[in-house]
Amino acid sequence: MLNELTEQQLIGLAIGIVQGGQIVHVNGYGLANREEKTPITRNTMFRWASVSKSVTAVTGMQLWERGKLELDSELQRYVMEFPAKTSPIKVWHLFCHLGGIVHYNNGEVIRTPREYPLVHPYESVIYALDTFKDSPIINVPGEKYSYTTHGFILLSAVIERAGKQKFADQIQERIAKPMNMESLQPDFHWVNIPHRAMGYRKRDGKIVVSTDTDAGWKVGGGGLISNIDDFTKFAAGLLTHRFVKPTTREKMWTPQQTNDGKKLGYALGFSLNYFQGGKIRSWRPAGTGIKTVGHGGSMEKAKTLMVLLPEQQQAVVLMSNSEYANSRRIAERILQIIYSED
Repeated sequence: MLNELTEQQLIGLAIGIVQGGQIVHVNGYGLANREEKTPITRNTMFRWASVSKSVTAVTGMQLWERGKLELDSELQRYVMEFPAKTSPIKVWHLFCHLGGIVHYNNGEVIRTPREYPLVHPYESVIYALDTFKDSPIINVPGEKYSYTTHGFILLSAVIERAGKQKFADQIQERIAKPMNMESLQPDFHWVNIPHRAMGYRKRDGKIVVSTDTDAGWKVGGGGLISNIDDFTKFAAGLLTHRFVKPTTREKMWTPQQTNDGKKLGYALGFSLNYFQGGKIRSWRPAGTGIKTVGHGGSMEKAKTLMVLLPEQQQAVVLMSNSEYANSRRIAERILQIIYSED
């Protein structure tokens, strides 16, 4: 992958590969901090960005299979703090971006000002709702797919209430512990987390240090952090049914559809695609090739990607501190190598 590092001018990159459900390769390339010349290691901590949404979905589906979460219930059954909108929003709408919840800039985002009893109030997923809960919905729930990080913050609040335990604690207990993921944690800006990667972006053709924006307010939508080992373990755990039963996973990875029956390339917290002709191609109902399931992430200081090939028990995961990384192209090159060796 050194060619990709050079061709894309990446500062740092970490890769994990799973074969037959087993982790066969984990490695880091480049620098975690260009200015201090700190190399990427297996201890380097990267933001998961939106791959955090898949963790949230799995945590929610664990409650569903235990009978503690009803997907067809209106979300106010669990979170009364979220105001009723012009049309009812069901829990399952939140899993697949069909709830009409506003994203960052596709509608009016209204913050709710208030006094808090905590120094860091958004550590609470309930208080984090104040960043958007009074915003109007952008469409009738179920009418169309509209990607939203805020929707997954709301889902994390539903999960906290349904599971009767802090959302972050549910992740630790039912995601991290089963796979011995010792570094996985919320990316709280006020917590001293050793080995954080410095982030980089391109501005006017130059690679510059990125902003150190706080992500702790959106844990369920894009606020987790870990090293590459734990990122890879999450992929391996999904392939080997360590988190949910096979029937639950099948439900979780089934394409969702709008009210008028249009099928989506998104399931419950996971994107669906195909690997064909050496390329990862967009999902379509009658698509051919090797089915892939996963998620990508992009935010300040990070670009991430998780590609699972469930039938082949394979996975490729990538973490970079270069926001401009073309992670799909790197994953395609790795899969091309794997399948040229078969």
